[in-house]
Amino acid sequence: MGQVETSQDGTTRTNQTKPDRGHRTESGGDADVVRLPMPSAGPLDPPAAWERLRAKCPVATVELPSGDRAKFVSRYDDVRALLSDPRFSRPRAGDDTARISADGSGGVAADASSEYALAIPETGEPHLRWRRQVGRYFTAKRMAALRPGMAEIAETLLDEMIERGQPGDLKAALGFPLPVYVICDLLGAPAEDRDRFSHWSDAFLNVSRFSKEETGAAFTEFARYMAELVAAKRTEPGEDLLSMLIVESAALPEAERLTDDELLATGMGLLVAGHETTANMIGKMVALLLADRGRWEQLLADPSLVRTAVEEVLRFDANLGGFGMRRYLSEDVDLDGELLPSGTTVFCGMSAANRDERVFTAADEMDLTRSPNPHLTFGAGPHSCLGQALARTELQVVLEVLLRKLPTLELAVPADELRKVEGLLVGGLREVPVRW
Repeated sequence: MGQVETSQDGTTRTNQTKPDRGHRTESGGDADVVRLPMPSAGPLDPPAAWERLRAKCPVATVELPSGDRAKFVSRYDDVRALLSDPRFSRPRAGDDTARISADGSGGVAADASSEYALAIPETGEPHLRWRRQVGRYFTAKRMAALRPGMAEIAETLLDEMIERGQPGDLKAALGFPLPVYVICDLLGAPAEDRDRFSHWSDAFLNVSRFSKEETGAAFTEFARYMAELVAAKRTEPGEDLLSMLIVESAALPEAERLTDDELLATGMGLLVAGHETTANMIGKMVALLLADRGRWEQLLADPSLVRTAVEEVLRFDANLGGFGMRRYLSEDVDLDGELLPSGTTVFCGMSAANRDERVFTAADEMDLTRSPNPHLTFGAGPHSCLGQALARTELQVVLEVLLRKLPTLELAVPADELRKVEGLLVGGLREVPVRW
């Protein structure tokens, strides 16, 4: 075994060759390598390595928990260019992609090499066909119509938290259940199954929390559940998204229809994305705004800033995920003067790019009035997040209701004592203790 030295910003120097599935031309010799996920000083702080990488190594070699190597891109223009390029998408089964988890325990979202691959098409016309049909439901107008119902649920959940007494855990009381109720209503799934959804979502996004057997068992249970739900919607359609997709797809020419596997994968993917990431973001948003009391007071003084504040929280969040969005290069790409060969796995550091001083003035400061705010939290281009209008609406509603009902809200522990979610592809806080 070779010697490895790790600095405070996560950079390692090693004289040992590592598996290099994600970057076949990497020599693996004595060179600076950054380990993912990168460490940070506190639960809300960005990794110290980001600034150095953007300045001196915008296309960095990174080592994953599996030992495989890939590339990490940290500058805004580079990240946006890769995310917007329709030629490149998330790795698919069969690609010789860098693995995140070494033993195959990674969830479907974490490792393309997983035997439990989803049938959502990733490239070309099949992807556009799928996106056209699903995307019609996630318009800003349709999401705005959901606001009153979201606000009513949020108020009820807060009333229950207040009744239980303080301190309370805002993530458990509001951050987790609200998105679950909303996405279950959209999909026509029973909200009483929310604890099962949470377990399945965690396994879906697993990096190191579960074993390979546990991940596989959870996926099998999840797929069986969703197949039964799709079958029930096909027999008796309702007003929900799955029913709409089934009915509208059946009316299209056969070549345009969503297959049963695509409907199953769509339901599973939306259920995970529709509540896991938003639940984490609600907790982080509140923690970031309360960590500096001046931010909360600014919003209390001018609630009209809620929309720009939500966008700034989305940009400023340093705990979006420890890896970034993966792209698999199906052909050679020249990036910042470095030739990345076909077969390279690239991690697009959206959170790092959101702190790029070349694009954002005073990028390391939270400015609740910042506008425009072209952050990359939801990606860019043909693979940008379909549910971003839903996520924005939920975050805005939560903030509006909190400011109105709990103006004296504050963190019940120092911000640096908050605990991060570990072992999953998404970043978040385990709990958000508050008092009022």
